[in-house]
Amino acid sequence: MWKKAKVTDQTAAGQAGIKKKSKVPGVMITQFKEELPEGMSTPDFTRKPIALTIQEGKLAVFKAKIVGTPTPDVTWSRVKGELTFLPDVCLQKYDDASQEHTLEFPKVAPEDSDTYKCFATNEHGRAVCTVVLNVIEVGFSKTKELQMTQGKDITDLRKGLKKRKPDGTREEKQMEPEEKVWEILMSADKKDYEQICIDYGITDFRGMLKKLNQMKREREEEIAEFVTHISTLKHIEVNDHDCATIELVMDLKDPASKLFLYKDGVMIPFSTDESDDTKHSLKQVGKKFVFKIQGLGSGDAGLYSVDVGGVNVFSTDFKVPEVDFAVKIHEVKAEEREDALFQCVLTAPMNEIIWYGKSAPLSKSEKHEISASEDKLIHKLIVRDCLPLDAGIYAAVAGVKSCNAWLVVEANKEPANKGKKAARKSTMAGACDDEELIRIAKEQQERYQKEMAEKLEKAKKAQEEREAAEAIAQAEAQAARKAAAEAKAAAKAAAKAAARSRKAAAGKDGAEQKKTKRKDVGAAGSTADGAGGASGPGGAGSGTDGAGGAVGVGDAGGAGSAGAGGGAGGAEAGAGGAAGAGGGEEDFEDEDEYDSFEDSDAEGEGGEGGEGGVGGAGGAGGAGGAGGEGGAEGGAGGEGGEGGEGGGKGKRRKRVREGPLVPETVIGDNNDDETTNQEGENSGKKGTRSKRRIVEVEEPVVDPGVHFHAGLSDCKAIMGEAAELECKVSREECQGSWYKDGEEIQSSEGITISKEGTFHRLKIHKVTEEFGGKYKFEADGRKTEAIILVEDPPRFDAEELKAFITPITVKKGQKAIFKLPYIGQDPIKVQWYLDGEELMDESNIKIEHTEGCSRLLLTKLQRKDSGEIKMKLKNEFGTVEALTQLLVLDKPTPPMGPLEIVEACSSSVEFKWRPPKDSGGCKIGNYILDRQQVGRNTWKKVGPIGSEAHYKDTDVDHGRRYCYRMRVETEMGTSELMETEDIQAGTKAYPAPPSAPKVVSAFKNCVNLSWTPPADTGGTNILGYNVEKRKKGSNLWGQVNPADEMIRAKVYGVKDVVEGMEYEFRVAAINDSGAGEYSSPSEFVFARDPKKPPGNIIDFKVTDSTYTTLCLSWTKPKEIEGVEDEAKGYFVEIRPAENTEWDRCNANATTMTSYTVKSMKSMAMYWVRVHATNDGGDGPYKELDNYVLAMPPPVRPRLTDAKIKSFMVVRAGNSARININFEASPWPEVIWLKDGIPVSKKVTISNAEATSQLLIPSSERADTGIYTIIVKNIVGQETFSIEIRVTDEPKPPGPVELDENVPGTVTISWDASPDEKRDDRLHYMVMKRDSNKRAWHTIADHIFNNKFTACNILPGREYQYRVYAKNDMGSSKPSESTKWLIHAKKHKFTLTMPESKTCNLQCAPKFLVPLKLHTAPQGYECYMSCAVKGDPTPHVTWLRDNISLNTNTNYFISNTCGVCSLLILRVGSHDMGEYKVVAESSLGRAECSTKLTVRE
Repeated sequence: MWKKAKVTDQTAAGQAGIKKKSKVPGVMITQFKEELPEGMSTPDFTRKPIALTIQEGKLAVFKAKIVGTPTPDVTWSRVKGELTFLPDVCLQKYDDASQEHTLEFPKVAPEDSDTYKCFATNEHGRAVCTVVLNVIEVGFSKTKELQMTQGKDITDLRKGLKKRKPDGTREEKQMEPEEKVWEILMSADKKDYEQICIDYGITDFRGMLKKLNQMKREREEEIAEFVTHISTLKHIEVNDHDCATIELVMDLKDPASKLFLYKDGVMIPFSTDESDDTKHSLKQVGKKFVFKIQGLGSGDAGLYSVDVGGVNVFSTDFKVPEVDFAVKIHEVKAEEREDALFQCVLTAPMNEIIWYGKSAPLSKSEKHEISASEDKLIHKLIVRDCLPLDAGIYAAVAGVKSCNAWLVVEANKEPANKGKKAARKSTMAGACDDEELIRIAKEQQERYQKEMAEKLEKAKKAQEEREAAEAIAQAEAQAARKAAAEAKAAAKAAAKAAARSRKAAAGKDGAEQKKTKRKDVGAAGSTADGAGGASGPGGAGSGTDGAGGAVGVGDAGGAGSAGAGGGAGGAEAGAGGAAGAGGGEEDFEDEDEYDSFEDSDAEGEGGEGGEGGVGGAGGAGGAGGAGGEGGAEGGAGGEGGEGGEGGGKGKRRKRVREGPLVPETVIGDNNDDETTNQEGENSGKKGTRSKRRIVEVEEPVVDPGVHFHAGLSDCKAIMGEAAELECKVSREECQGSWYKDGEEIQSSEGITISKEGTFHRLKIHKVTEEFGGKYKFEADGRKTEAIILVEDPPRFDAEELKAFITPITVKKGQKAIFKLPYIGQDPIKVQWYLDGEELMDESNIKIEHTEGCSRLLLTKLQRKDSGEIKMKLKNEFGTVEALTQLLVLDKPTPPMGPLEIVEACSSSVEFKWRPPKDSGGCKIGNYILDRQQVGRNTWKKVGPIGSEAHYKDTDVDHGRRYCYRMRVETEMGTSELMETEDIQAGTKAYPAPPSAPKVVSAFKNCVNLSWTPPADTGGTNILGYNVEKRKKGSNLWGQVNPADEMIRAKVYGVKDVVEGMEYEFRVAAINDSGAGEYSSPSEFVFARDPKKPPGNIIDFKVTDSTYTTLCLSWTKPKEIEGVEDEAKGYFVEIRPAENTEWDRCNANATTMTSYTVKSMKSMAMYWVRVHATNDGGDGPYKELDNYVLAMPPPVRPRLTDAKIKSFMVVRAGNSARININFEASPWPEVIWLKDGIPVSKKVTISNAEATSQLLIPSSERADTGIYTIIVKNIVGQETFSIEIRVTDEPKPPGPVELDENVPGTVTISWDASPDEKRDDRLHYMVMKRDSNKRAWHTIADHIFNNKFTACNILPGREYQYRVYAKNDMGSSKPSESTKWLIHAKKHKFTLTMPESKTCNLQCAPKFLVPLKLHTAPQGYECYMSCAVKGDPTPHVTWLRDNISLNTNTNYFISNTCGVCSLLILRVGSHDMGEYKVVAESSLGRAECSTKLTVRE
């Protein structure tokens, strides 16, 4: 038998496991890291759980204390199966006060017996310990009848769930709640068990789990008949398209198997056509089945079940909460890298709703933040850092309701930022008035609470009515029980009296029957004349004397009611059992004594059974007691009989078991065939069990025989290797026999049979095919079997494999051969791989296969061909691989940079570099270096320097720069060159520049300067300074101090200046290396004596202002020689009216006589002042007389858009948006009106600087009207009106009727479209089709009534008409008439020649129908027509503003039978004017005119 190695607990993936011992015995610690950070530690137990042995039904608790930094996570598991955490089953807790982790079993059961593990894990390690729980089963915990009832309940329940018609479909009926909950549980996740039990009122969790596991096993067997494999079962989900789906992925055994969909047990028809708009549909893609439910509503809630054939495969409970959207999400426009916010308000609280982005469900992450308010009514989705890819439709789904809106992301269109990622923005798009949402949510919450209060009140009333009905029923039941108790007491008194009268006779019978066996007693009980007492309430006992058999020690005899038992409900005891002497008269009133195990020492004498007696207590029909055994404990309602004879003391006999040995863990009624010989079907137990004491006596021990502790196990044996079977029996002295395929086998040349203690082994030394088969071991009538499967997988010879794995090394361009024999059962698939890539026959790859061998030839090898060579063999029994290495040698690649300079000083240069990326497979022999001095053309060979990538060149000159080139030398050759950058041998360190010189004082013949030394002295002391000067406007600097005399101090007086000239100065520091760079120049200074401060500025005033800026101007102060000098600059200061301190606006003096103050608060009051300054000091302040308001000059409101549409058509359901730009000062008040009254709350008004927007998110027809904006401030106001027409494609007109009022014409009439009353622009179009042309053409348009007369109707032709309703959005679907036909009447042709008369029909042109005035909206079509007559036919000319239009292609002009028409397809402002029609002929001229007005 194959033995498996012991599997230890695995460590985390990718972590090293270091085993450690804990101070607490029995705890194993695994450390994940070799070294722990300071202050960190692995988990450990300071107190581990203690093993428990506890009685069934008691509370069992495991306690553990655990330490570790960081705090470990604690989990529990068990060896057999999984832990199910449910109330009353198993609970995991943690006590903060005692820091104890506990695992509790509130009512421990026998199936909880197991070995449990406690795991403590943190990021540094894990600790684990085990503990054992033993549960002692208690007798009488469940009676046999209760067990049978439970089994029967499960069977009945499964039968109830499986009631089906012959075709496999379920019976058409609604599911009962009990059937429904079990079907939900069988498809639910374990984590949902607790909530389902709470919803359906299940309190016995342990019983539920037992029953559920049994039902699952039965269903799996049933499913296996139709389904091979089920991989995915997704519960019902609602998506953003207002439909729900149920998804299953399963492999059907028969693809033709029928699928059924049920809702609450009632079959639902479904369609398999995706294009079909049915309520329920099925889509199948391969093994994937998706049921779809469209048009969701509250009526779709229920339990949906999917059946395959006649078996339920999956069930899911679909709950539809009563919730809708009070406020839906709206369209959001966001800029790139900005956050976007969607928010909605529900009508009822929900913990969470489902968000979708572009039809994909969203979850909480860094990209998407999902939140809800405390009242669970306001739900928000924030899309962080919006990018163009995030644009699309976003949806919110609550229950079966959903709403969606667009997210529009505007990309950064600035050309300068094209191709660059925009900067992250902190603003949020889509944010609206939170107070309004909170107000709406509060209204919804109040409404919801009111509805819940009403429902609660109704529930209370219904509960009170139920309680009243139950109270009445309880009172009636109590009266019935009282009557039964009185009858029972009377029967009991009669039985005691009869027992005392027969006491002597009963004792004699008991002595004789003590010598008989129990089965004789049971047989004697069948000869009675009376009938056995029933245990239910309907049984009735009757007997002549009212007494049955006698009762022995501790066993209550049957007590009948002497003919009245049936009236009292019969019985708790059969009629007539008399109490035995002594203990027989004991009355156990205490219920607890029923379960006691104390032996009773009372000895009773057997009483004599009366004739016609009824069976003993508990339903046992016993005969007269032999030693107190008159009533059998577990008998099944046997008949009473005559009492036995004889007397004597009664003592309970020892029971001797007959039949197989079974664990006797339950001592109940003993009402099964294995433990009783009495007749009967049902136990005599009733609702309350009999008050009797169970006496525990010494039982004889029966040898159970030999049994197996461990049986044989199937094994797979490899051809040519050894195999072993092993089993373990209960006794060492046991001998057994081995069989193969039914024939006994013994030890032979290839098989060894051995025995070691209780272990019996069969070993096959070298397996061949004939050793395969079924093996059996028998011992003492017991047997165990196993099968040996002989396999012949591919494998290699050890010596050949050892030679193969030796790496092969070849040079570039050479070939390599790999050859390896193998053995195994054919067919064997052979594959060769190079670095994981499979090799195929190519020009340089040859693969040859012979019997038991494979050869690989690689030619023209390159360096890149180096790698792992793998040979893989595979047949039906397994796979084996052999690995080796191929190394191809080549020249090395050049050394790698960058160069790292270790030291560069005046005497040496030391540097390092990186070795070559590929050494060619050889060891580096030398690096060959050449050197070149920068500026020269020759290279100097430095020579081989060894294999270390490091060199120090000491042959250098200070300050010179050198360049190096290097190559790698190996046994395969020399690499290409690598050339380095220039390296300087030692550098001169000059000091940094000092600070800019500061002018201390200036006079007409001297300027005094000072400066600070540089922070970087170049590593040596500063020796002195050089000072240079430059005149303003010159580019030449001149040194002030003599070249050979440096300035030692840090101050200097420059005397070489010209009075009145302006100079600037700079300084350079000098150290051992020389003079460094010069500093920044000083400020310009005049070489003149100090000035006087300037005077007061003149004409200080405000020239302009806005909400944030203030423009000031002034005139420079006057100069008074010797008193006030010229101003060099000005400083502006402001002070808010509420402050006392002045703030300077400009840090540096401005030389301009104007200044603009910025960043002011809108409409704030400021005081402003200005003063002049020069080198002599500051002048006096000049302050404005009054404070200044931060606002622009007053401007009357004015609209700034040149072209604003005054008419807008919007499709119903779409959004309507109006943007108005204006200018006004001060800030105006903006008011929007609809038809003269304020707009509703549905309309969103957004006001910003100089603009206002009106937005109707989802327009309706009721939103049609004239919207007026009023912009007003203290100066005036401006108004503008826009007409918004909300419409939709019209509904078709009503039925079309045809009528012939005049021969040759048809009057077409129809009912008005339902939209005619709501749309004053709605009109009709009529189209005709006849039997000759079969094509539809328009015969009339722009009809504003419901009637039209069609002319030229010819007899014999069939006509049909269509009527369309049209408005600004388009046309409706047509309403068709019936077919119209006028039969042609054939008349006899008669020709009557009239008298010829001369008739003159000539007349001058004349207009019969003149032109009408027309007003058309811009962009719409306009149709003009008139009628003219004349003979000869006049020539018609159309004119606009006296300009002919006949040749203008922008107008469609026609003249048919005197009806002249002109059509303008798209009316524009340029089409306005006077239109004239002129009809001319030889007899005269006629004119007709009209005017066209175009409305914007």
